[in-house]
Formats: sequence, structure tokens, C-alpha cells
Amino acid sequence: MTVTVTCRKATERDVDHLYEIIQGYAEKGIMLPRSKEMLTDQIDTFVIAVQENDDRFIGCGSLTRLGQDLVEIRSLGVSEGYKGQGIGKMIVNHLVEEARRQKIAKVMALTYEVAFFERNGFTVVPKEIFPEKVWKDCIHCKKQHCCDEIAVLKRLD
Repeated sequence: MTVTVTCRKATERDVDHLYEIIQGYAEKGIMLPRSKEMLTDQIDTFVIAVQENDDRFIGCGSLTRLGQDLVEIRSLGVSEGYKGQGIGKMIVNHLVEEARRQKIAKVMALTYEVAFFERNGFTVVPKEIFPEKVWKDCIHCKKQHCCDEIAVLKRLD
């Protein structure tokens, strides 16, 4: 039996699943943790990947507005056992299409997975070109002065 994966907008009933996958990445130090309250407040920014046959949660990502022409892909993760199957790419494509729909010109991310984003049309750029990100999130991050994430950017036509 072939399993079909689809992306859909997250709902409040998805918060526990979102928290679980994000917390798994956060414990490894590769994603910022998010509280269940924060996830509930920002639920409209998230999409999730699910198996169509049983609605099993297998991945997530969010699109957060940083400025008039800039959004950030964040909290991008895929459940163990599903990595390497194109699900991350599917989520990124879904988020990029949402940015296009909103007529936003630039999509950025901070990542340790540079090659993944490059395969999806992003290029490496200096973090300093995103003052919107610095003042919105980075000032609250414990890695603020020793950030080792790489900034990537995709310009939309």
C-alpha cells in the first residue's frame, strides 16, 4: 500500500504533536523550543504534513512574518522514520507558495541544513541583512552572541 502525504494548515488539535516534534529537535540543540501556549497562539502560522490514510502527523513548519516583504520559515521538522522521503521539501514548497499567495518577496531561514535549503532554491546570505529577525527573535536567544546557524534566502518572483 502506498502512503500519500499531504500538507494542511495546523489546528489547535495539532498542538501536542507540534510540541512533541519541536521539543525533540530542541533537545538536540537544533531548533528553538516552543511552549504549548506559544504554539497555540501562533497556530495559524503552521502547516503540518500528515499521512492521508490515517491523518498521522509526520512533519511541520511555520511561516512567520518579519517585515512587509520578508517571512521566515521556522520550526521545520520531520518525524523520525520519515526523514529523507521528500516531506521537508513538501512542507517548504507549501510555505513558499503561501508566501507567494501573500505577495511576499523574500523567504528566509536560519538553519544547520544548508544543503537542504540550497536544493530547494535558497542561497546562503549574511545574517546581518535581516535586522527584522535580530530584533524580533535573536535578542531573546541564548545563542545571540555565538549563533552558529546559517542564513538562507529565497527571492520570489
